[in-house]
Amino acid sequence: MNTKKKEPMFHIVKRAALPWYKAWAIRGIALLLSLVVCAFVTMLVTGDDPVAVFRTMFTGAFGTSRKTWVTLKELAILLCISLALTPAFKMRFWNIGGEGQVMMGCLAAAACMVKLGDALPAPVLILVMIIASLGAGMIWAMIPALCKAKWNTNETLFTLMMNYVATQIVAYFIIRWEVPKGSGKIGIINQQSHAGWLPTVFGNKYLLNVLIVLALTIFMYIYLTYTKQGYEIAVVGESERTARYVGIKVEKVIVRTLCLTGAICGLCGLLLVSGSEHTLTTTIAGGQGFTGVMVAWMAKFNPIGMVFTSLLLIFMSRGANEIATVFSLNEAFGDILTGIIIFFLIGSEFFVTYKLSRKKSA
Repeated sequence: MNTKKKEPMFHIVKRAALPWYKAWAIRGIALLLSLVVCAFVTMLVTGDDPVAVFRTMFTGAFGTSRKTWVTLKELAILLCISLALTPAFKMRFWNIGGEGQVMMGCLAAAACMVKLGDALPAPVLILVMIIASLGAGMIWAMIPALCKAKWNTNETLFTLMMNYVATQIVAYFIIRWEVPKGSGKIGIINQQSHAGWLPTVFGNKYLLNVLIVLALTIFMYIYLTYTKQGYEIAVVGESERTARYVGIKVEKVIVRTLCLTGAICGLCGLLLVSGSEHTLTTTIAGGQGFTGVMVAWMAKFNPIGMVFTSLLLIFMSRGANEIATVFSLNEAFGDILTGIIIFFLIGSEFFVTYKLSRKKSA
């Protein structure tokens, strides 16, 4: 009796590294296919013209000068968080605490504005806020880093739980500073004096945020690609044993990298409180700490690629809100379209990494 199992006709085989243009071509095709599916779903569910829906999405993100600048502001914040998380993730330190680290930076900036706004000259106050925000974010990231380096704790759970701790600390100080008492919010900080507000550039309050994050993107690309520390991060991410074998002090790299991550998250908190929002809430980060994880992963930890993935997600978010307003649809419909596109983009990574190979004839 023949018990030989019949082999499948196709096998999944891991690809050799694709040239960058082929990888991005696959992602581009996935994006186009996702838009076709979105158009079909739109016609099926709403009966609306899908072309009009997509046109409305573009209008929601870039329809006016104000909308364009708001889109760029949100892009800068998401990109900043994504850049902050990238060194840790490239090292395979799964930092899910970006949200909390940003909130601690926000809290430090707000505390300086509330307590020192009338006591220090504007340049000195801004300098103190920068130091405080970067330091607060750094400390919040360094705690799980030290525990990981010394006791090999689970960084995913540790950093995730610290998000909730940060939220409660921020909530406590909001109650302490609330105006008027019992309102549960602190309103616009230093609305009359503008003490602690970052200066406007060419009359635009968002342009400085965009320029700072642009400079940060260039710095992070150079840091990860061309510096010794960036090389050490890559080696630790590939194999801790190999890193130790070649003389890299893994514990030192972990702590140093998380200090950098936390400092950039703290900078993001400064940009939120001092640069654009001028207030403090428990939701000021808007979930971007978690979205930044997806941005970094989709861009394969490439800072330049993150510009485009961040722009895509912000465009979809802004466009979804516009769709809900113009077509009187539930806001969840815009999220459905966003989800379809993200699903296709994530799925395209399978075809970037693997291919189907036909079984050779005997």
